[in-house]
Amino acid sequence: MTITATTTTTSSPSSSSSASTTPNSNPNPNSTSTWWESLSRARSRVLSLSPLLPSLPHQTLTLIADSDRPAHSLLSLLPHLSHHLSDDPHSGSGDDPLCNWLYDTYLLPDPPELRLLVLSLLPLLSHLYLSRVVSRPDLSLAGFEAVLLAVYTAEAKIRGGKPVLVSVPDLSSPSLYHSPRVQLQTHHRRASADPHPGTPLTGVLSPPLEPQLAVKSTKRACIVGVALDSFFKKISLVPPRAKSDFCAFVVSWAGQECRCRYEFDDGLDVEVETNCEYVEGNRIPLPWELLQPVLRIIGHCLLAPGNDQEVRDAASAAARAVYARAMHEIIPQAILAARSLIRLDVSARKKEREAAAAMLAVSPGGAASNPATPSKPKRQDVLLFSK
Repeated sequence: MTITATTTTTSSPSSSSSASTTPNSNPNPNSTSTWWESLSRARSRVLSLSPLLPSLPHQTLTLIADSDRPAHSLLSLLPHLSHHLSDDPHSGSGDDPLCNWLYDTYLLPDPPELRLLVLSLLPLLSHLYLSRVVSRPDLSLAGFEAVLLAVYTAEAKIRGGKPVLVSVPDLSSPSLYHSPRVQLQTHHRRASADPHPGTPLTGVLSPPLEPQLAVKSTKRACIVGVALDSFFKKISLVPPRAKSDFCAFVVSWAGQECRCRYEFDDGLDVEVETNCEYVEGNRIPLPWELLQPVLRIIGHCLLAPGNDQEVRDAASAAARAVYARAMHEIIPQAILAARSLIRLDVSARKKEREAAAAMLAVSPGGAASNPATPSKPKRQDVLLFSK
């Protein structure tokens, strides 16, 4: 009997694992080049501001351009840009170099912080544009219109010609969170009459956006409203000063000072002050296309966590101004929205005052400061010692 031995050769596990885990010695050069192009683009945009802001030292722009994140550091120049736009009575014209800079900057694909700077200036641009259109209709504002159209066109491209829809809940259907108030027989009759049972109800929040080549008087409110809606989408990233300034602008837009502003205060004596330095202009038209994003922004400034007290106070004043204006012009949607914001603000302020009063009523040791409150007798200290 012959026994044949067969041997098989296998590769070493250590060698195969080392071969598979060897890092790539040739990284993708495209990522490095893209990062460098983005950084160079941001630095060039920062340095190009030097002739546009003569009051700003060139050394400041150089330090921002040489930083690790020049586009993000550029947000620190927001007050200088705002002062330059508001102090110049001819700002916003077709040959305004700063508006041309904002237009070209917004069209850049990256870094995104450059677009954030333009969006942070949208409240001021919208305020100056809408105020000067009313007070000085013969003035050319092609610079402001170019920036607003750039933001509008970008948003229209994102939506792709489709409307913005919102799902409306059907309260007649049972759910885990409520019991239907209608009878089951009525519900069955409605379900049998409905040709498409189970289809969710939808409402049109914003109609499809049409391409615009110029800002016409009939489309002005829509274009500015879409631009403010783009500002609302990035509102959590913009500086707090831009939020408080926007609320101050809304107060000047409404321009309605009457008693109905404070009819929901319930004796709270709410006093709000705004420290905006750029408020100018008169009462402007406020159609629903413009009020809708305005109320969203006010709601964020009033209710979002993390906002400063200055932002909340400015939003409180703006909500009351919009409510008074809507009451006099009888705009039902704005009345309901502004009244809800005011009531939420009053409720939050009541809770804050009650919490502050409760904190004052409690001593640092944890016992109530009221002398009539019975206190637990203090236990005598027992000292143990050995003889």
